[in-house]
Amino acid sequence: MVHLTTALDAASDVPLYEQLYRSLAAEMRTGAVPAGTRMPGKRRLAAELSVSVNTVDAAYQMLAAEGYLEARERSGFYVQEYLALPESAAPAAPPKAEAVPKQRPIRYDLSTRGVDPGLFPFRTWARLQKELLYSSPELLTHGDAQGDLALRQALAGYLEEYRGVRCGAHQIVVGAGLEYLLGLLAPLLPGPAAVENPGYPRAKQVLENNGVACCCLPVDEDGLSIRALSDSGAAVCYVTPSHQFPTGVTMPAGRRAELLHWAARCPGRRYIIEDDYDSEFRFDTRPLPSLQGMAGADGPVVYLSTCSRSLAPSIRIAYMVLPEQLLPAWHAKYRLYSGTVSRFEQQTLARFITGGYFTRHLARERVAYKARRDALTAALQEAFAPEELHLTGLHTGLHLLAELRDPPPDDALRAAAEAEGVRLSLLSDYDLTGGGAAPVGTLVLGYGSLADESCPSVGETLKRACTAARESSVRV
Repeated sequence: MVHLTTALDAASDVPLYEQLYRSLAAEMRTGAVPAGTRMPGKRRLAAELSVSVNTVDAAYQMLAAEGYLEARERSGFYVQEYLALPESAAPAAPPKAEAVPKQRPIRYDLSTRGVDPGLFPFRTWARLQKELLYSSPELLTHGDAQGDLALRQALAGYLEEYRGVRCGAHQIVVGAGLEYLLGLLAPLLPGPAAVENPGYPRAKQVLENNGVACCCLPVDEDGLSIRALSDSGAAVCYVTPSHQFPTGVTMPAGRRAELLHWAARCPGRRYIIEDDYDSEFRFDTRPLPSLQGMAGADGPVVYLSTCSRSLAPSIRIAYMVLPEQLLPAWHAKYRLYSGTVSRFEQQTLARFITGGYFTRHLARERVAYKARRDALTAALQEAFAPEELHLTGLHTGLHLLAELRDPPPDDALRAAAEAEGVRLSLLSDYDLTGGGAAPVGTLVLGYGSLADESCPSVGETLKRACTAARESSVRV
């Protein structure tokens, strides 16, 4: 016998056939109408419910389409077996919301990931993209998994001229961010990886998330320790030689040669991953050529870089140069993948590079960021006495280090900076071991998104924060 769980409501916005469908489905799910039951005929049920035969028929057809009923010729509709889900325990009462302390608005953004959106070449980028939208409808179709050939050719030419990278377009893979590319690279690596400490936490996490065990090796005044690397048993080394993150150290030519010799001693079984982030922003001296350029097109170096800093983080274009020896494994594993970057964005960047706009844009950015760096350092030097503060990492990149003499605890520094509305990092934040390897009292100050008009006052604000941190730690 069929008993509807709810009465049909002719005044409801829900159609009668759907109301009937829902009610009958609920009975079947709960077992109130057991499997094998023959449903009432359409005319009979329509008469009982005072609805049209079409209403009942529509409900029955929906139930049959979803597997609740089986229609048998000249016999009617029968209830199918339904495996009900086990009843779950009653949900616990939600915890009472705790009052969240109100945070002061950010007055000074000194985070290391920031860039200045006002420097983006809006007019040129929009014009190039508009031209493509009207002239290249084929860009709406699927593209090459490695990236559009035009962009890879443009990148190969740019990297050779400005970073000394030696490669062909066939070695370049374009993807939506370094994390994505590193995640694809990880399964091709021959063993555990060594990462810099302090270092870039995302790289370590991506490698580990993809099954690559990581060991953290110390960084000295010349970069990653080769002795520690040789003793580690690692088969892969992830480094930032142009501007070590976060210390700002540049690996000199001698240490680079040692690193390449380490990899060359086991051909095909050792690789170096060179993250060349921030290499465009070198202000006072000419940058050293890339490790990849020193090793050659089939050397043991995988070169990584991105447009997140030079253009904008939201333009998710990163690229990787693979050694020739890794290309067969790459194609075997990923040849059926789809590209992850819009072809319109790829082609816009290709024209931006080949038209000479990219190098002019970078030149303007260097002037703007160098002026901002100078204004920030001047403000810090005016607020702090020379014996109180030591600045390093000024020559390249978009952040610098400010080492405090006789510093308060890092937790007190962080809290005092937040109270002043300052967003910043400390060197200890990048200790990947969590064992206190990084020195305390060193501020990592990014100036990419710092407003120019804020530079003169940021020094005094940080001075007040440091004083407050010392006073609070003394009271404790």
